[in-house]
Amino acid sequence: MFRPDAEHDAMSCKAGQRHHPIRIRQPRLSETLPGLGRPPLVFNVALSPPDLSQWRSPPSGVPGVWIFDSGRSGPEIVITSLVHGNEYAGGWALENLRRRGFALSCGRLTLILANLDAFDRFDAANPVMARHIDEDLNRLWHSTRLNGRDHSSELERARQIQPYIARADLLLDLHSTLWPSEPLFIAPPRQRSAELACALAADKDLPQTVLTDLGHHGGSRLIEHAHFMSPGGTGRSCLLEAGSHWDPATVTVMENAITRLLSEAETIHLRGQATQEVCEPEMAVVTDNIIARNADFSFIRPWEGGVTIPEAGTPLAHDGHDLIYTPYDECMLIMPNLRPRRGQLAVRLARRTAAPLRS
Repeated sequence: MFRPDAEHDAMSCKAGQRHHPIRIRQPRLSETLPGLGRPPLVFNVALSPPDLSQWRSPPSGVPGVWIFDSGRSGPEIVITSLVHGNEYAGGWALENLRRRGFALSCGRLTLILANLDAFDRFDAANPVMARHIDEDLNRLWHSTRLNGRDHSSELERARQIQPYIARADLLLDLHSTLWPSEPLFIAPPRQRSAELACALAADKDLPQTVLTDLGHHGGSRLIEHAHFMSPGGTGRSCLLEAGSHWDPATVTVMENAITRLLSEAETIHLRGQATQEVCEPEMAVVTDNIIARNADFSFIRPWEGGVTIPEAGTPLAHDGHDLIYTPYDECMLIMPNLRPRRGQLAVRLARRTAAPLRS
């Protein structure tokens, strides 16, 4: 007989009534139920690594940091990429921008390739191993880590570039995904940052989904730096998941986002919206983080990120003796990890909502 498990994998926001438990313990015979299993780590590296030699000793004096100052009053814009060393589509986007040049009408623009050391380790034969050197650079941005006594390659780098982050009026952090997923923007739970993401998403050439999530249990991301999270602050931040790591189309999405940000930066900074909004962004809020409790966690099928499951109670995955289900109708899957290790985030569940989350 099935036994509902009342425990949820993470806290939930008030996103409406649930119609089904997320976890249900199955009898032992259920281990024979068909499922996806764990797909092999074989990836198509269709995008070669960029030449980033000009970033090693830039005029700023800090490796990976280029600064462009218009000489006129305006917003501090910061665009970061390569926070993970194997996500080098962002390296292509920033190097293309630096090489082509651009007209900055006001303010100052800082471009940051955050983890060049990890990028230098990239090997197309084992492309996932260059994500970081010692630890995930995108989990270190809480003051307790930045100001603590720990040391690692990534932590030292975070401390080195933190002054540029702390002065940003507008921060766009460029990322890509290992497993197939529809591009989307992610904003921390602050109204001002949701406004930034929505202003970018209102362009016809950019993804229209803007997600507010629960953060990561492993630590604070760059977009959650205190400068962007403080209730009385003015800094706005968002993250763009632009597509697959090694797909040339991902670079195009990133470049479109950069063009949009630079053209609308002053208006977004002053008014929280863009002058031209062609599309209506679709807001979504993460309600649950599903953590793999067992090493044999496997999905029922190879779900892609961004898919919406119509009915509550649809089986999603096996986790040991548990089956994972959608807890409500119209449940969106956010960036499923098709090979999660025990204790890793396997997938986030999200519900569409009508408006940005208020601070």
